[in-house]
Amino acid sequence: MILRQYLNSVKGEYEFVIIDCMPSLGMITINALVAADSVLIPVKAAYLPVKGLQQLIKTIGRVHRKLNLALGIMGILLIKVDLRTNFARDISAQIREAYGNRVRIFENCIPLSVKAAETTAAGKSIYLHDPKGIVADGYHSLTQEVLADEE
Repeated sequence: MILRQYLNSVKGEYEFVIIDCMPSLGMITINALVAADSVLIPVKAAYLPVKGLQQLIKTIGRVHRKLNLALGIMGILLIKVDLRTNFARDISAQIREAYGNRVRIFENCIPLSVKAAETTAAGKSIYLHDPKGIVADGYHSLTQEVLADEE
């Protein structure tokens, strides 16, 4: 509740506050969910992350019911997507089929790119490391999609 209280005290100063959490359901993630208004769920287009998605959505539902009635799901964002492969297309289709009528699936996705993996080692954002690349382009398109909802 401390994080939520702090964010409530400063949220008038910002249009958006983004809390980036590790892909786990530990206390840091729970604290972020309690403090959040909405959740954007990034999901790698692979089998195991899709299985974890079901548990995350259940956890978000529990946090919503017991700790944060304002919490909602902004949508699911497919990341590290290699649309050249049938596997990635199949996973994307499965997510849309399983969740698409209950949760928004963003039209834009973040493509798979070696340049994106290099950003961690370089200690730079994708916009500094490869500003004209497909991943920076994907995040820019996602930003436009999210901002269009705010209008």
